Amino acid sequence: MDLPFGLNPYDNDPGAWGASLLNNAELLLACLDAAQARSVAEVGAYAGDLTRLLLLWAERADARVIAIDPSPQPELEHLERERSELELIRETSFEAFEHIPLPDALVLDGDHNYYTLIEELQRITRRSEAEGIELPLLLLHDVCWPHGRRDDYFDPAQIPAEYRQPIVPEGGLYPGVEGIREGGMPYHNPAAREGGPRNGVLTAVEDFLAAHQGLRLAVIPAFFGLGVMWREDAPYAGELARIVEPWDRNPLLERLERNRVLHLASSQVQLNLATNAQEKVRRQEALLQRMLASRAFAAAELFLRVRQRGKPIFSRSQIRELLGQR
Repeated sequence: MDLPFGLNPYDNDPGAWGASLLNNAELLLACLDAAQARSVAEVGAYAGDLTRLLLLWAERADARVIAIDPSPQPELEHLERERSELELIRETSFEAFEHIPLPDALVLDGDHNYYTLIEELQRITRRSEAEGIELPLLLLHDVCWPHGRRDDYFDPAQIPAEYRQPIVPEGGLYPGVEGIREGGMPYHNPAAREGGPRNGVLTAVEDFLAAHQGLRLAVIPAFFGLGVMWREDAPYAGELARIVEPWDRNPLLERLERNRVLHLASSQVQLNLATNAQEKVRRQEALLQRMLASRAFAAAELFLRVRQRGKPIFSRSQIRELLGQR
């Protein structure tokens, strides 16, 4: 399972969801090399899984790395202290894009919703046009299920009302279910329904592409989906296309990813059922223990023993047997 540079994608993924873009490391690094990137900025660095990979790659490529996250996790903050060449910006992407130099490549893996992504794309485009700088190579995560066609919000209050979908806090998502399924894969603020206008990461990308000429998109349907967007006239366009075209919407990969997320979601449902069953058993055992300790129950058993000639319909010995007590 080790990745380039010996990294393990599950160090910060105990549930083995494959949620980090680190799982797409080989393709992502190949894209950066094809573009001959000498600077890369990562939006949504979180615990620094991908950041660590980018730093190791940057040593070889003589590149610089910027991590952008308004709420970095302790692991990322430790990485900042450990690696002086890392620039950690504790701001939202909107704030950071106002002042950071435009990098050669930009990883967008922040808040997974239509408004945030299309606004990020538009702000980067305006900067590149205003400054006469080429649009960076764009690497986009979560362009497939579940966020490809369904918003999720870190903080719904930060999204303008006209862009905000109705949400189900802590709703469970399940492949093929447009709404919410109890026990499905839990997300904090997912849209109540999948699909429709202004809903989801891939929808935002497609609407952006429809409004801008000369751009190309490849979708690699693995580990929740990697999107690669670049200018058709970029000097590296041919080499980049050669790398990603075999993977772009590859039907075999699509089937594998559908199978993977179905099993992830099914496991989550079964885990939820098992957890609920264990909680029910715990409550039942607690009730039986109270019954054993109850004088009223002992008196009732004695009364029934006398009335039914020694054969009560329930007894403390039966309860002890159920509880595994002698």
